[in-house]
Amino acid sequence: MKNSRNSQLSDRRTASAEAKAALLNAYKAARASDEPARAARQAERASITAAREERRIERARVKLEEQARAEVEAAEREAAAQAAAIAEAEERQKSEAERVARVIADEAARKAARDLRYANRKARKR
Repeated sequence: MKNSRNSQLSDRRTASAEAKAALLNAYKAARASDEPARAARQAERASITAAREERRIERARVKLEEQARAEVEAAEREAAAQAAAIAEAEERQKSEAERVARVIADEAARKAARDLRYANRKARKR
């Protein structure tokens, strides 16, 4: 189409409106023809998002299970440490009681020996 230089303002306005209408119609036609593909892409994005969310939930569940297992192991180690500390304290107390009993027995033996010597000495003096 030849663009004449003698076009009037109304002609230019009409041509501009027609061009805009043609662009709008082309956009609507492209959008309408792209609708099934857009719906498919949207469905694919939704499935990807759902899968991503499932993986996030699974990771969170695994993390919670791991944390719970670690807490149980820590509690078991703490209980074992406490049992070992109690056993050690009981052993130490038993050993201390035995030492005290030996000291008392030694003291009693020394006193008995001293009393015997004293009795022998008194017996010789008579």
